[in-house]
Amino acid sequence: MSPQPGRRARHAVVGTGARAEMFVRALVRDHADSAELVAFADVNQARMDAHNRWLGELGHPPVPTYHANDFTAMLAKERVDVVLVTSVDVTHDEYVVAALEAGCDVVTEKPMTTDAPRCQRILDAVRRTGRRVTVAFNYRYNPLHEQVRRLLADGAVGEIGSVHFEWLLDVRHGADYFRRWHRDKAASGGLMVHKASHHFDLVNWWLDATPVQVYAAGRLFFYGEAGRRHGYARDYHRAHASPAADDDPFALRLAEHPRLRELYLDAEAEDGYHRDQNVFAPGVSIEDDMAVLATYSTGATMTYHLTAYAPWEGYRVMVNGSRGRLELEVTESEFVSPAAAGALKGAALHGDQAAAEGGAATLTLRPYWSPPRRIEVDGYTRHGHGGADARMTQVLFGGVPDPLHRAASAHDGALALLTGLAANRSFDTGTPVRVADLLTLD
Repeated sequence: MSPQPGRRARHAVVGTGARAEMFVRALVRDHADSAELVAFADVNQARMDAHNRWLGELGHPPVPTYHANDFTAMLAKERVDVVLVTSVDVTHDEYVVAALEAGCDVVTEKPMTTDAPRCQRILDAVRRTGRRVTVAFNYRYNPLHEQVRRLLADGAVGEIGSVHFEWLLDVRHGADYFRRWHRDKAASGGLMVHKASHHFDLVNWWLDATPVQVYAAGRLFFYGEAGRRHGYARDYHRAHASPAADDDPFALRLAEHPRLRELYLDAEAEDGYHRDQNVFAPGVSIEDDMAVLATYSTGATMTYHLTAYAPWEGYRVMVNGSRGRLELEVTESEFVSPAAAGALKGAALHGDQAAAEGGAATLTLRPYWSPPRRIEVDGYTRHGHGGADARMTQVLFGGVPDPLHRAASAHDGALALLTGLAANRSFDTGTPVRVADLLTLD
């Protein structure tokens, strides 16, 4: 369903956890002239009710709510044009395909899905219906990353030979993936899919290339039952009402965060989901230390490392070429203060605020036979994923022109996913994995 000229596009959200809030706020506060929010769908009524209460804080009336089992009925009754999918990753394909079949376009949180068969379902539905899927890779909209794209496209380092990419999640942010449903690889695909798909997409976009082969090694080194070996383990299942969690810097205290309390603690009676699980409890099936070597269609290679238990948070990217080297270094937090260790990053939801413990960003071009040149970038902020969230929603909801082609398609989502899936298979087999053996893209 496409909106008639002059009519605001009607949006519905499926999945009303913390990941939905940024999209909801952008729809009703920033882009109400071109888009409207018309419904929520979820498996948990309490979470939908929480979002409706927050809509009232923004001066917006509550919207109708539907159980996820009634998703297709909601699309028809509310005459939905665009579906925003912010549910648990493994369910994305279910809602994406149903929305496409109903004639809707889709914006889905990354990752697009969690495995190759689900990815194929989405790609087949896009081809069959002619509708559009956009994957919310907000890192493409970060001004620093946009500038990297421009410099590389303009030949600043010549032909690209290799990329080194290191990403560090500190012991506040990294720990959070081990408290919640992400700790189960069947639900999230692991950090190679859930988190690193952001980074793999950036490299695909920067190089204008596709992954060909991946060799990787990963393990659970710090979290899970390894925590006992390192001396961090405490004996409790979840932090709330557990005395053993009182002195644990890794414990999330839901009752101290009003929004988290509403979304999760107050909603537990409906589905039994515990948002504050012990990061060192048994049952973790994802890795926390991962190394990847990838080759691309252009001949370039990438070495990538993701650490989920670092003392500081940030990332380093180095691009080596025939005419020099480009270096990006971002420090999002220099350390984790003890007072903030048991909170979320910036005491916010989904990166809306920056961490409190300092940070900086530098972009440096190092040409051959010339002094290095610092590249100044306008528009970068430490809030909202480097300023990317607001810029992304301007494109998705506000109709802002997109000359850098930042809006990622289902094909782009598949390419980012495939690098992570190949890495996961390589973890298991100990051998290189050809991407084409997982999924063949047109």
